[in-house]
Amino acid sequence: MVSKRISAAYLALWISSCAVTLAEDVYMTRAFQLMSETPLIDGHNDLPWQLRKQFNNVLDEADLDTLETTHTNIPKIKKGRLGAQFWSAYVPCETQYKDAVRQTLEQIDVIHRMCEKYPETFMFATSSQDIIEAFNMNKTASLIGVEGGHSLDSSLGTLRTMYQLGVRYLTLTHSCNTPWADNWLVDTGSEPSQHDGLSPFGKQVIVEMNRLGMLIDLAHVTVAVMNQVLSMSKAPVIFSHSSAYSICPNKRNVPDDVLMRVNNTGGIVMVNFYNDYVTCSKTATISDVADHFDHIKKVAGAGIVGFGGDYDGVTRLPEGLEDVSKVPKVVAELLRRGWTDEEVKAALGNNLLRVLSEAEKVRDSLKGKSPDDVPIPYDEVKNSCRTSYGYRSAGTVHSLSTLVLFLTLALLKLTSL
Repeated sequence: MVSKRISAAYLALWISSCAVTLAEDVYMTRAFQLMSETPLIDGHNDLPWQLRKQFNNVLDEADLDTLETTHTNIPKIKKGRLGAQFWSAYVPCETQYKDAVRQTLEQIDVIHRMCEKYPETFMFATSSQDIIEAFNMNKTASLIGVEGGHSLDSSLGTLRTMYQLGVRYLTLTHSCNTPWADNWLVDTGSEPSQHDGLSPFGKQVIVEMNRLGMLIDLAHVTVAVMNQVLSMSKAPVIFSHSSAYSICPNKRNVPDDVLMRVNNTGGIVMVNFYNDYVTCSKTATISDVADHFDHIKKVAGAGIVGFGGDYDGVTRLPEGLEDVSKVPKVVAELLRRGWTDEEVKAALGNNLLRVLSEAEKVRDSLKGKSPDDVPIPYDEVKNSCRTSYGYRSAGTVHSLSTLVLFLTLALLKLTSL
């Protein structure tokens, strides 16, 4: 009799386990179906930096079909159904005032060469339409984001040149202040504010990015910069790899009041998978990541959320999300939590497609506007590694810069009335 009771208990446990597995399979099957209809667009991947660190950008030494020392390779990309990726052209803050521009150009170059070496997998992309075309061809649309305003060396000419090379977003700072914008560490108290957000030249950068159609990425900036940009940008903004501050109070994450402003201005927050930004600890789970999606949806709607895994740029990832092949598990978890098909499709890629399309419309509406060729005041960038060629005098340039900025902001105010 005891033996029969034990057998019945084991049978019930087996049936329960099978039911759970079946339910998981249903959600995963549905996730794959939705991902076949809408491209998964990830906002931030640091594979190019790994190519530099591990191989000095010598692609003949890095076989992306077999590479196992990164979170990202071609088999993992295909298994993870990655429809489009913003590859990060990142160089460290230590390059600021030195060789940041050269190193950034080399990172842009390696992304181009990666796409050329693997044309059956990657299609270089610069527009919302390109993303759709690549998806229809079963290729991963490959876009470029420059991670850190220090890569510009405070030059609008460099900004424009990078746009011409295919860069479609600029993260205004990394983890260091630039001569024109404060970074997120200011909000932790570990670094002093230099600009109370953006300097006058920083505001010129925002206006010029709108004119170009380059997305403004607020992932590494102070809350003051977030709010200033949200107030003045004509185009929606992105947070390419940030999570919800209310879930994990790390200053790299986005507070609720900013989430609401992102919704009001049509932008997007692409959830970061780094454990330290997911749980504010060294460990995390898929469920913890989904909590950020749920919170952003609750506060500001499913229309502002996206994926920004930060693969190959972080050292700790949630259990079950160890590489890019595992991202469909997040999609399945959102479905398990009751997200509708349309909400999931919005998060997968439709939100980012909308944001990029709006930035393109703003660019088109500003076609008659001339490029801003007023440089940053020389006194704001003067250092032993910088010459003053082209500057008539610091005072003259400063007054011109201030006048142009004043007129531009006045026009922005008038057009918003």
